[in-house]
Amino acid sequence: MTETQRSITEVAAGILLDAEGRYLLGQRPEGKPYAGYWEVPGGKIEKGESVFEALKRELWEELGIEIESSEELTVLEHDYPHAYVRLHVSIIRDWKGTPKGCENQSLSWELLSAEKPSVEPLLPAAWPMLERLRTLLS
Repeated sequence: MTETQRSITEVAAGILLDAEGRYLLGQRPEGKPYAGYWEVPGGKIEKGESVFEALKRELWEELGIEIESSEELTVLEHDYPHAYVRLHVSIIRDWKGTPKGCENQSLSWELLSAEKPSVEPLLPAAWPMLERLRTLLS
């Protein structure tokens, strides 16, 4: 099956960026594809949802935080064995609450200035997101 024949899974990903120049990664929980890999928080965009609505819902479900705004960073596609995904990546600078792993996932605040995250392995699609973020902010 070629990539054009595979259905595309639309995903909203939110890079939380704090005042100290750090971004948040979460570890995929057991039972999900790529369990144990680190990723930018987010998830599937449900039918009828905007990217922002999906981000708002997903970050509440995953991290227990409320967001009121986001800025689009990029849209990229990645072909995983289990799904072909189109990632709508946004930067989130303001939120209410303290991020916590609501799905029993580990979290790690990473320095944007570091060459690579201190945790691994990273989901393959996370690399281009972080590169784009570094390019934008440098």
